[in-house]
Amino acid sequence: MSHTLGIRQAQKQKTRQALLDAALELLEEQSLSSLGLREVTRAVGVAPTAFYRHFRSTEDLGVALVEEALGSLHPMIGDTVSAAGDSAGRIERAVDLIAHHVESHPAHVRFIARERHGGVQRVRRAIREQLERFAEEVKVELAKHPESKGWSDDDLLMLAGLYVDQMLMTASLCLEALEASEEERERVTRVATRQMRLIAIGRRNWLG
Repeated sequence: MSHTLGIRQAQKQKTRQALLDAALELLEEQSLSSLGLREVTRAVGVAPTAFYRHFRSTEDLGVALVEEALGSLHPMIGDTVSAAGDSAGRIERAVDLIAHHVESHPAHVRFIARERHGGVQRVRRAIREQLERFAEEVKVELAKHPESKGWSDDDLLMLAGLYVDQMLMTASLCLEALEASEEERERVTRVATRQMRLIAIGRRNWLG
């Protein structure tokens, strides 16, 4: 009996992932607010009623896509901020990781970039909550740096938010440059690195 349940659970998970993958592909050409569940189920080859075994609505599916797109990044961002070395080294590693992530997951990055200010309120809120969680995690790591001595909790959170916003902007610029020349891609990463260094300079002089 347990073996049968295991097979059913695996099949259910496989169908759920297929719905997410199909939706993400369809969202390359449209926004979530215009996506119909019949489009998604037709792309997967299942009946529309099967959709409701996994999601209550396309909004629920959108929230799941937010988790898929951003949830796995928390360890990566935390490791980048807490990495050994000076500020310049951490910034270069962060920009390299962002560029690599965009190359590996362009559809997820495009979805977040579009829906962050899109028409589906629950999805906007889910993205905002993920970004706020990033800022809190970055703040915790920044507080461990010697440069943070004397900083208030509010100021550290403000600084973390600046870094998170810049990471998001860098991801959007890298996305736009995916089909560009190697020279243009290098220019984008160079500018992104300089922008983050400018934030770091402000950090060093904030309490001065």
